[in-house]
Amino acid sequence: MTRPASSAFPRVVLLLLLVAGAAAACRVGAPGAPGSSATAEEALRFLQEVNDTAARLAVEQQRAGWVASTYITTDTQAIAARANQAFIDAMARYAREATRFDDVELPPDARRQLELLKVMLVVATPSDAGEAEELANLMASMEATYGRGTWCADPAKRETCLDIEQITEVMASSRDPQRLRQVWEGWHTIAIPMKKDYARFVELANKGARELGFADAGAMWRAKYDMPPDAFTKELDRLWEQVRPLYVSLHAYVRMKLRQRYGDLVPADGPIPAHLLGNIWAQDWSNIAPLVAEGSVRPAFSLTEILKRRNMSATDMVRVGERFFTSLGFEPLPPTFWERSLFVQPSDRAVVCHASAWNIDLVDDLRIKMCIDPTEEDFTTIHHELGHNFYQRAYNSLPVLFRDSANDGFHEALGDTIGLSVTPEYLVKIGLLDRAPDASGDIGLLLGRALDKIAFLPFGLLVDQWRWQVFSGEVGPDAYNRAWWDLRLKYQGVAPPSPRGEEFFDPGAKYHVPAVTPYTRYFLAHILQFQFHRALAQAAGCTGPLHRCSIYESEEAGKRLQAMMEMGLSRPWPEALEALTGSREMDATAIRDYFAPLQAWLDRQLEGQPKGW
Repeated sequence: MTRPASSAFPRVVLLLLLVAGAAAACRVGAPGAPGSSATAEEALRFLQEVNDTAARLAVEQQRAGWVASTYITTDTQAIAARANQAFIDAMARYAREATRFDDVELPPDARRQLELLKVMLVVATPSDAGEAEELANLMASMEATYGRGTWCADPAKRETCLDIEQITEVMASSRDPQRLRQVWEGWHTIAIPMKKDYARFVELANKGARELGFADAGAMWRAKYDMPPDAFTKELDRLWEQVRPLYVSLHAYVRMKLRQRYGDLVPADGPIPAHLLGNIWAQDWSNIAPLVAEGSVRPAFSLTEILKRRNMSATDMVRVGERFFTSLGFEPLPPTFWERSLFVQPSDRAVVCHASAWNIDLVDDLRIKMCIDPTEEDFTTIHHELGHNFYQRAYNSLPVLFRDSANDGFHEALGDTIGLSVTPEYLVKIGLLDRAPDASGDIGLLLGRALDKIAFLPFGLLVDQWRWQVFSGEVGPDAYNRAWWDLRLKYQGVAPPSPRGEEFFDPGAKYHVPAVTPYTRYFLAHILQFQFHRALAQAAGCTGPLHRCSIYESEEAGKRLQAMMEMGLSRPWPEALEALTGSREMDATAIRDYFAPLQAWLDRQLEGQPKGW
């Protein structure tokens, strides 16, 4: 889900941004030491230096990162690591120095840039040099432990060992409950060695956050959202309650179908066993669609088959995606996009095929990198990635510190919003379908999309709920696992296939926990994409079912998008949201509107069946 190069500051860098050299920066008399006398003029000069340096180092990092991703060798990886470190060191120093100007009266845009410098940190290391080094080592060790993670059915036989990719494949394809349980339990053993390190990581991360004036590291994460941390927590709860009834219905229907398949292994009215949902974390249920989608609700057509029948090349598919945006009134992509992007997996070298969108020079050297196949998934992903590119270009004239989305959910939401416009009506307009199937047969499409997007919502919420409880001290190391499964039960309605005591550290079996990657952005992106889609569909004059609305060829929708995107991070996110939707408040009711036909269908299927757990 993470696309590291979707903004001026690649997420992969920001997630590793530690306050390196903090001790030196905070020595008495050191430049930028908190408490030093400072003036508005000095603050403005400081911000100019930060933006200039950030631009130079970010471009170097982007170029090195692009080469490392498209020519994977030991040398290119080393060059990219060096460029990353140069960027990290500079921005870490500036983040600490920014506290010098906390009490200086400044223009609003300058004050916002200084505050963004501080909250862009995911982890702030303590000022003690030894503790700073310890924290950096702990984070590197935890991520490496996950990266090396394998489970071996027979440790004496190497061929029985499975990494996360192989684990994922088994969870997706196997229908043998014993095999699924064995693999599920096996993968979760890789996190056990992390528990002690994670507890110490929490102590040190909290110390660094408190030195920057935050109650704890979780409060620092929540402070990024232009509202008090506690208010943001309440906002998430409000959004979840808006969409929870649809999730409960989907959960009940899937449980009913799985019980028909697996019998008493699945309770009639309790939580679903987590190992039976087609995904090691039960966050995406798409892989069990064949088990829960009856023949009458299968999709009416296969876009994959159409693309293959038309022999559409990768470039053809990207050209179609570009025409979507030009139909909204946007300028075409620059010639360099077509010269420098990577569309097809080369036969002569290894590349990172994971789809990502890049703006190498932070202005208009736009590119996408993906290994395109003629599939429905890749066709939609192209539209998604190009959404990032057009967003990047829209804010390219702002100060570098503002060249990002309004909050970290907006970039992903924008890309997914465009994907929601890949409808049968759109496919007819571009000549890939002769006619759109009757909307009365769309339950298969909506069910498939719900198994992906609705099933994800509670997991997208609970990962950081757990971390915030840990950072605040509400949950200690002696209750890590119990708190994790309490949240899994509360929000997802799932349960482990076997007892999980405190000898386990199941949160660590999810990459984003040992890698210290905030997760709430994904929950927000799933909420916002439907709110964006509803507002843009209304602007485009669509009067049909929301799930059939496409904003293709709507210049009014394009104007709304441009107004939001060109703000970048320069204004609080409610203002950017208002520019696009007319509302300053996030609203999950758009999800209920989009899936209204599915909700009605689920209600009919569930007559007389229990809901909830």
